[in-house]
Amino acid sequence: MLRETVSIYVVDDDVTYSSSIAHYLSLNPDYKVKSFHSAKALKTALYENPDIITLDYSMPDSKGDDLLEFIRQENPETQVIIISGQEDIKVAIDLFKKGAHDYIVKDEDAKQRLWMVIQNLRETIELKKEVESLKTEVAKKYDFNNIIIGNSNPIKRTFNLMAKAASANITVSITGETGTGKELVAKSIHFNSDRKKNNFVPVNVAAIPRDLLESELFGHEKGAFTGAVNRRLGKFEEAHNGTLFLDEIGEMDLSIQAKILRVLQEKEVTRIGSNEIIKVNARIIVATHRNLKDEIVKGNFREDLYYRLLGLPIALPALRERDNDILLIAKYFIDHFCKENKLGKKHLSIEGKHKLMSHSFPGNIRELKSVIELACIMSEDEEINDEHLQVHFTPIKAIGYNNTNYTLREYMRKLIQEYLDEYDYDVLKVAGKLDVGKSTIYRMINSRQLTISKRKLDA
Repeated sequence: MLRETVSIYVVDDDVTYSSSIAHYLSLNPDYKVKSFHSAKALKTALYENPDIITLDYSMPDSKGDDLLEFIRQENPETQVIIISGQEDIKVAIDLFKKGAHDYIVKDEDAKQRLWMVIQNLRETIELKKEVESLKTEVAKKYDFNNIIIGNSNPIKRTFNLMAKAASANITVSITGETGTGKELVAKSIHFNSDRKKNNFVPVNVAAIPRDLLESELFGHEKGAFTGAVNRRLGKFEEAHNGTLFLDEIGEMDLSIQAKILRVLQEKEVTRIGSNEIIKVNARIIVATHRNLKDEIVKGNFREDLYYRLLGLPIALPALRERDNDILLIAKYFIDHFCKENKLGKKHLSIEGKHKLMSHSFPGNIRELKSVIELACIMSEDEEINDEHLQVHFTPIKAIGYNNTNYTLREYMRKLIQEYLDEYDYDVLKVAGKLDVGKSTIYRMINSRQLTISKRKLDA
């Protein structure tokens, strides 16, 4: 791995001494060294954001501690090493409190100590630069147009809301069916906001046992309960100055909901087993596939927490509501999967496109991805035909999905009836196709919920 160049400013009014230090440090080809002989000259060059400044404590035009504070204010990431002609412990301690990285006394060993301090700092600086580079790449990855493919009107409205959410420090509540990409939207909002350099911390509430969720969110002290062998920071602390994403918030127990409400109101947490109050500043994004208003009526969700979390609501459209976006997304999945698996270029046939557009996709984008990847494997040439697309549910147009007057029971009856008609009333085949018990179908026939043609009964 190539080493990063480290920029170093040597600040000392003693021209001979500063030249000696600068020459010594320049022996390392990875160090870019500049010398300054006054505080004024240094201040005019701080816009270049040096990695390290070696600062003479006794500059004639500025006190060392005042200049240190100025540097820390203008360039908080710059590491400052104080070099002083006197060994004064009280002064050194005060400078450390104000943000100095180290304090070196001018003596015969000063150069060697400075060399070692900078060598150690270099590792930290390179790690920070690598992290910043990765964060920049992640931010590019989560650009709105990179993570969500489509140009339908429903998805354009979603883009507009995401942009509003990214530009404001407001709680965001994301709703949508399973598989619509709620976490990707949350990440995209975070990495396009002014919090993007800080942590994005996802928590799937439904995946954590109720008795462990409180510890997961708020943290605990060593010995707070059986098994707590070490102190652990909670997710709220991890997300300080960043974003906390609470997925499936509708699955949260009422007792935890009350504690979440208090954290949101007071912006502070207390670890389990501790009395220490810890201030937290985390942007909250929540997601759920449930209708929280219905959960409030059922007594499963607190109304006050609902309104605290509502913020900017973003309802993600189901895939079946996105028109030709289905084909755009399918093409993306085909190209990506084929490239990743060196399968050569493939494309959908007209019949394949028709089959995808006719399917309801209850699993949304997640289901489409699975269907496409299998189709790429099953297709032996460049064309993906309808027989390669293994969709396991009745097409939306066949059962009149858009008729919102149907109940779930009526949908089920209509679905089974469609399959009975299609497969010549072969109950065993229909039961296998729909993964429904054959006794269920026979019972519905006997109760006349399903009809069998007279011709078939006579046979």
